[in-house]
Amino acid sequence: MSAERDLDLLLPLILYEASKVVEADRCSLFVLDRERNELWSKVAQGSKSEIRLPVGSGIAGQVAQTGEVINLPDAYADERFNRTFDNLSGYRTQSVLCVPMRDANGDVTGVIQALNKLSGNPFDSEDEELLLALGAQAAGAIENALLHEEINRLFEGFVSASVVAIESRDPTTAGHSGRVADLTVAMARALEHVHTGLYAHTRFSVTELQELRYASLLHDFGKVGVREPVLVKAEKLYPHEMEGLRARFQLARKDLQLQSYRRRLSAAKLRGTHHLAEIDAEEDERLAKELKQLDEVLEFVLTCNRPTVLAQGNFERLHELRHLRFQDSFDQERPLLLDREIQSLSIAKGTLSEEERREIESHVEHTYRFLSQIPWTRTLRRVPEIAYAHHEKLDGTGYPRAIPEPTIPVQSRMMSIADIYDALTASDRPYKKAVPHQLALDILKREAQSGQLDVELYRIFVEAEIPKRALPDFRG
Repeated sequence: MSAERDLDLLLPLILYEASKVVEADRCSLFVLDRERNELWSKVAQGSKSEIRLPVGSGIAGQVAQTGEVINLPDAYADERFNRTFDNLSGYRTQSVLCVPMRDANGDVTGVIQALNKLSGNPFDSEDEELLLALGAQAAGAIENALLHEEINRLFEGFVSASVVAIESRDPTTAGHSGRVADLTVAMARALEHVHTGLYAHTRFSVTELQELRYASLLHDFGKVGVREPVLVKAEKLYPHEMEGLRARFQLARKDLQLQSYRRRLSAAKLRGTHHLAEIDAEEDERLAKELKQLDEVLEFVLTCNRPTVLAQGNFERLHELRHLRFQDSFDQERPLLLDREIQSLSIAKGTLSEEERREIESHVEHTYRFLSQIPWTRTLRRVPEIAYAHHEKLDGTGYPRAIPEPTIPVQSRMMSIADIYDALTASDRPYKKAVPHQLALDILKREAQSGQLDVELYRIFVEAEIPKRALPDFRG
């Protein structure tokens, strides 16, 4: 009893031992809920549903209230006995022995009730002493189990709150942490059915699965330390940069129009007002051509701004555009595109510059530092280490440490596959389209064949149909 931490297993165990020690036909156990001033039980008189009754009500309620032992040779002769359970179940209660369970401080924490001594005789004083002694041990075991349950709820609440904090930074990735956890744990469970190969003897206990789940749920927590504009950057230029660029193009349009009207005025003075129609026709044609060219430049810039792979020829054209000028309201020449904008638009793939990419990758370091500050229990002590390695590659090209293959935990290897799969197949995000299931598997396969991901774990991921098994909304 002292070793059992699962309340659902502990309570039947206590009743089994209680029935043996006093030789009773059956026993019931009620735990005191001080906040509601009630007794509750999941294991009362053979009932399969939870029972609650007020303190002071019935035999068990009286014992909980007074802390005194009640020993009835004939239950039906005592008005405190509630026959409801007997009537519903068809059971006939004869003798009853009900004793309080007391903790180390002597406070009542519940009651144990023994029914019908197997010999047919009433329970005696020795039975009372034995059941009281067992009740004291049971009280300590239940208190430990409840404390263990509270600690688990505390961790669950902390982890859930942390996931909310992560996803509030970038709502487009909502659900990612949970899906990665589900996929990773499903892979770990699938290893139980693997009997050949590298992972034939790799098995995870219940506590190790919990450790893996927490590590997976918290693997991206370090993103709270990444600047939000970088974290949610959907295009190569930030919104405020694009706003400034568009304003500059609007000024350039006005400049072209102003220059056109200046030329019209000069031409009219030089050639006479009777040539106005001819002058206007010439200038309209020229202005339309210049505005069209300006619009084409803007459209090209907008194309370059999207998170697509930039064609080689576009680099050269972007650098040519640095020479374009317009005149501001003070007739000063200004560049149409700024050097930093050209540099950002020249990003070959995706939306992040090298500096921004390093900032995003730093989330792993932030995650590790954060998780390392938590006083994890002995069974969860590897959570920081597992989360730390989820972006490492077996060929040493991963980040942040580029550690070699032997030092990457198998839990982290599984999480890497789950993380990449979900990042590929997740709903459309501003900076990318969702990839179909089969194409995602093909991408993972290429990474496994190139030595970046674990080939054997990839095979298990595919053959065990982990996404179909783990994700409720899977669409293959």
